[in-house]
Amino acid sequence: MTFNAKLTSAWQNSGSQLMVGLDPDPARFPAELQGRNDAIYEFCREIVDATAPYVCGFKPQIAYFSAHRAEDQLEALCQYIRERYADLPLVLDAKRGDIGSTAEQYAQEAYERYGADAVTVNPYMGYDSVAPYLEWKDRGVIVLCRTSNPGGSDLQFVEDRDGTPLYLRVASLVAEQWDRNGGQCGLVVGATFPQEIAKVRARVGDMPLLIPGIGAQGGSITETVRAGRNSRATGMMINSSRAVLYADNGEGWCAAAARVARETRDAINAVE
Repeated sequence: MTFNAKLTSAWQNSGSQLMVGLDPDPARFPAELQGRNDAIYEFCREIVDATAPYVCGFKPQIAYFSAHRAEDQLEALCQYIRERYADLPLVLDAKRGDIGSTAEQYAQEAYERYGADAVTVNPYMGYDSVAPYLEWKDRGVIVLCRTSNPGGSDLQFVEDRDGTPLYLRVASLVAEQWDRNGGQCGLVVGATFPQEIAKVRARVGDMPLLIPGIGAQGGSITETVRAGRNSRATGMMINSSRAVLYADNGEGWCAAAARVARETRDAINAVE
């Protein structure tokens, strides 16, 4: 099954466009996990089990694992998700971007070592740096477009001679030229800029959008959904990480994560 087909099925079967980001910070773990060698894996596994009924997929951020020399725990977590929740897409948030020969190695890492259904990539070095990922025709390639951080405007708003900002140029490139296998690509657009989400959606049709920035970053769910949904009222992976993961660090932390995930899913679905 291709990434696009798996994602479409997840939207339909889960009734959710919420994606939970797995950004484990051991300093914020509950007391019961402090000091354990497998704390990162156990924390994320518990979060996955608690929130799975309310999401369309999971997005582990690789830096939160590698910074703690926990790549082995990330491998185990990805395997757990693939085996236990095989119907939910697994997106590796790595934001890779390098020359073709190096990109081949990064693609192998994402798709073979971690078994990701999709990976985030940086388009700054152009098509040849993205092409190796596209060779894996059943996997997704999610390209940074309009990011949720304030500094994203430093480059993403630079205009070409026709007055088109760079982020819209990226959107057009991906939709019209790079997505050669049809439905393999997606774009990252931040919930903190709903007007830009709408402009990207208008450019790319029904292409999937990975949308971070709600919750801790302050993006509006209502504005995000109205700007980002496609012609079938889906098309979004609206990511929430910290608001779900650290809803409570006491004894009820799993239940709190499940509650916030459920409430966020419901808020997304309630937008008219």
